[in-house]
Amino acid sequence: MTAHPQMQATAPALSERATSAFGAMLVAIGPISMALYTPAMPTLVAAFGTSMGAVKATLTAYFAGFALAQLVCGPLSDGYGRRRVVIGFLALYVAASLLALLAPTVEWLLAARFVQGVGAAAGVAISRAIVRDSFTGQQSARIMNTIGIWLAVGPALSPTIGGILLQLFGWQAIFASMVVYGAALLAVVALLMPETNRAPDPARARPAGLLAAYRTLLADRRFLRPSLVVGLTIGGLYALGTMLPFVLIDRVGLSPTAFGLGMMVQSVSFITGGIVTRRLLTRLDAGRLVMPGLALCALGGVMLFASLTLLEPTFLGIMGPVGVFAFALALFMPAMTTDGLAPFPHMAGAAAALMGFLQMGGGFAGSAVAATFADPVTALATVVPTMTVVGLALAMGLRKG
Repeated sequence: MTAHPQMQATAPALSERATSAFGAMLVAIGPISMALYTPAMPTLVAAFGTSMGAVKATLTAYFAGFALAQLVCGPLSDGYGRRRVVIGFLALYVAASLLALLAPTVEWLLAARFVQGVGAAAGVAISRAIVRDSFTGQQSARIMNTIGIWLAVGPALSPTIGGILLQLFGWQAIFASMVVYGAALLAVVALLMPETNRAPDPARARPAGLLAAYRTLLADRRFLRPSLVVGLTIGGLYALGTMLPFVLIDRVGLSPTAFGLGMMVQSVSFITGGIVTRRLLTRLDAGRLVMPGLALCALGGVMLFASLTLLEPTFLGIMGPVGVFAFALALFMPAMTTDGLAPFPHMAGAAAALMGFLQMGGGFAGSAVAATFADPVTALATVVPTMTVVGLALAMGLRKG
């Protein structure tokens, strides 16, 4: 991976450290909101007197709102500035979190989760655009490494926190914590984050400009290759989060709190991978970590398939391969994200949004396919391994093409 020639001549609006901090805070809100309440899903069935299918639909609604809204918030930030759009979407997130907290029926919860996904969408899309506004090359890879840790740590740590909140205070406390986090993040952005888009152009936010940007991106292999591969692999992580509660709690027999604590395996694995990657980036070009990382990611998927098809489901038999998978993600994400955004400085919001859409779309597709299986163990043994292996094959195929 080499630095893109179109580097900004003026000093960046944010330092590398500040960009990492704002990016991490923004990117975390999406996966946290997705995964924080997963330990409470069986409880919500009883609380609302509904079916497990209806409760699962609230997660699907969140996925749909999050994925679709990215396609809008990214170009809006190209047109009107990153800061203004982030503030608007975060305000919507806080309102939707309050609605979820007070929801009288599962239908109200379903609507609240969809709107919550819409509000959280700005985090992933615009955090990456903020990075591209000021940095490319190895600097961008270092920042993306930090942001990537929080992107994956969110769904890993959140079940732990969610399980504890559920056991101590009940399911409403989970949504109350989302209200607090959203309001605090909104205040930080409004008071401290400067505008990083130096040349906003309202034409880019209009339908014609939006469609033109997406046509350009989808026709360009420089964007398409890394975005599809990351979409499959990170999508596999999101899909994993929708299946693990039903396997580890219902089949392995963990309590919600034990499940949340057990998910620390995934979190620690990714943090370790991020630390290793950061050290390697001081000596190696980030691009050299891509294929080894993808190969290790696919190996984790194959190990998960073998464990679940040859043995009875156990905590170590599941979370061991998941740990390998999570470690591997940290190796290739910084380079592939940077490479996908670097050639498009004037449509960074649209590029980051479409990349995020493909990731959430991968998670949505993976969880939708998993929902068609009668047995959650079979779903877990099939969907995530397939996504990791196809991601590796796609990267190899597009590189040769």
